[in-house]
This record gives sequence, C-alpha cells and structure tokens, in this order.
Amino acid sequence: MAASRASRRGLIITADDFGLHPAVNAAVELAHRDGVLTAASLMVAGPAAADAVERARRLPRLRVGLHLTLVDGAALLPRSRIPALVDAAGRFRGPMAWDGVRFFFLPAARRELAAEIRAQFEAYAATGLPLDHVNAHKHFHLHPTVLGLILRIGRDFGLRAVRLPAEAGAPWLLRPWLRRLERRLDAAGVGHNDRVVGVARSGRMDEAALLEALEALPPGCTEIYLHPAAVSGAAIAPSMPDYRHADELAALLSPRVRAAVQRLGVPLGGFADVGP
Repeated sequence: MAASRASRRGLIITADDFGLHPAVNAAVELAHRDGVLTAASLMVAGPAAADAVERARRLPRLRVGLHLTLVDGAALLPRSRIPALVDAAGRFRGPMAWDGVRFFFLPAARRELAAEIRAQFEAYAATGLPLDHVNAHKHFHLHPTVLGLILRIGRDFGLRAVRLPAEAGAPWLLRPWLRRLERRLDAAGVGHNDRVVGVARSGRMDEAALLEALEALPPGCTEIYLHPAAVSGAAIAPSMPDYRHADELAALLSPRVRAAVQRLGVPLGGFADVGP
C-alpha cells in the first residue's frame, strides 16, 4: 500500500459542507459541471441536505462522501436520544476540546456519540449515493475516540477511505495526532490521501492559492478541499464570517486553474478513482 502511494500521483478536489446551504449546493453543482471540482462531502443533517442529494443524483461523476458533523451544527438524532451531546435546539454543544475530553472519559457520552455517528451513516446510505469517502467537520476524526467509532461503524456501510488532514507545515502539536491517524487507517486497511491542501487557508482558497497548490503538487495522492458557495461569510453560517466562499467558487471555475490541472496530467476524481 505504501509503495503504491509513493509511486503515483493523483488529485482530488473536494467541496466540504455540501448540504449546509442552498448556495453551497448550487456552487458544488456549478463547479463540478463547469469547473475542476471532482468530489463533495455531504452533511446529511444539514439544512439543505435534501437539495444536495437531489443535485448529486444528477451528477454521476461527482464523488460524494459523508461529512460527519459532530460539532458546530445540528445533530441528526433528537435531543431525547443524545442529551449529553446537544443543546435545547439540537445543536452540538462544543467547544471541541471539552467534547473531546467527555468522549474519552464518559461512557454515556461515547454511547450517544456512537448512536449519532451510526445515524449519519444510515442517513447517507438511505440516499443511495455510493460512499466515496468519510471525513469529519473541523477534522474531528483526529480524535481517537471519534476515529475508532468511524472505523467500527463504517465497516457496516462500506467504508473505504478517510481524509488524512495532513498539510505541509502543520503545527507540531498536531503532528503526533496525524501520524496516529495515518497508522490506524493503514492498520485497518482503509484508504487515505497522502496530504491535504486547505487547512491553513480554510475559507481563503482563492485562485492564487489554488494555482500555488497545483504548481507545487508533489508525488502521491493530494486532496485539495474548499468551501465554495454563491455567497460568502455569515450568510452561509454564523461561524464563517470571514470565509470567502464566492472567491473559492470563482477559483474552481477559473480557466487558469483548469489549464493548470490539465497540465499536470494526473488522475482526477474521488478516492475511488485516485486514492490509495
């Protein structure tokens, strides 16, 4: 597996938060039809999830995966089923650091977390869309408890690939967690990319940033992820006031970006197409 990754080059260009807002869904469809977008990660509990699924069904070449939402969003299960996880409005309580501690030390919270993760996998399966990959909103699958549940539950739903959010120049505090994630995915026989681009410039992956990433594309399998939408900032979500969603959509539609991708001559698609 490691040898095959080292010997080839592949590119996955993903839109996260598919299903969060109609303007995100419209951008995903446009960027896939007329731009360089090859994959999307679906929030099954998102306010616009049904619209996202409808669009995905008419885009057979778009590789769609599950964007597990366990923070900064609404849960799929009712509060009566997961009272330790959500507030009175059914949204995850956060902050992530505190949730991470509770998931690790509190069996009741872990049981509720497992139920919610299973419910999101079930909701994805009910769409009938092939499961190209799984990742978690805000990369919460770096947490060992969350990852363990994804691997265990995901087996029942054909889990084959998980995003490895390892970006060049990642903070040193994150590096042990990234190495542990990679080792666990390899041990479980679950595919993953070699690296990502998009963490440091989350919400700011404009044309210049995307061209820079493509020009520096190294060997192996790289995933570039963005947050495109037809409008920007808090109009998409209150937690994204500084996100330049419309600039990211423009980057995906840019003729210069398309030409740069074509010059690479590497396999494009989702994890099912180019991932190890």
